[in-house]
Amino acid sequence: MIFVTGPLYAGKQTYIQTALGLSDGEFARRAVRDVQELAVGSDPEALADELAGYEIVIATELGGGLIPIDRAEREKREAAGRLACLLAKRADTVIRVCCGLPQVLKGRLP
Repeated sequence: MIFVTGPLYAGKQTYIQTALGLSDGEFARRAVRDVQELAVGSDPEALADELAGYEIVIATELGGGLIPIDRAEREKREAAGRLACLLAKRADTVIRVCCGLPQVLKGRLP
């Protein structure tokens, strides 16, 4: 599994589609995105196991180090961060994309 993460609107999907030569249709069949939205209220281990079945998993980083006052928002960010850690552990390749620039953190692209 290839796990791609980075800030909102950083070019994660565009980068991985270009790098792997995927059309929009191929991407839709082989990938799942915005998985951080699934983290709240779920069993993180079970969700990570389920998502690891996809070839490409994309998550948006939340927060950037800012701690929100709202408790629900803090819990959402905590759940998303824990899921990202579990996905990175299960992934063969982890790529962080910021400003359209990829940084391979683990493994390499096939």
